[in-house]
Amino acid sequence: MARAHRPAPLRWLAYAAALAALLAVFALYTRPEFLVTLADQIWACF
Repeated sequence: MARAHRPAPLRWLAYAAALAALLAVFALYTRPEFLVTLADQIWACF
């Protein structure tokens, strides 16, 4: 089966968007208050 080929600019845009999302998540994890809030919210589910 042939694999669908996306145009190069669209592929690079998708890579850039994924990288931006990963960097944003990493930036949040460097903030201790965010981690405490996240842990409290997850714990509140139980």
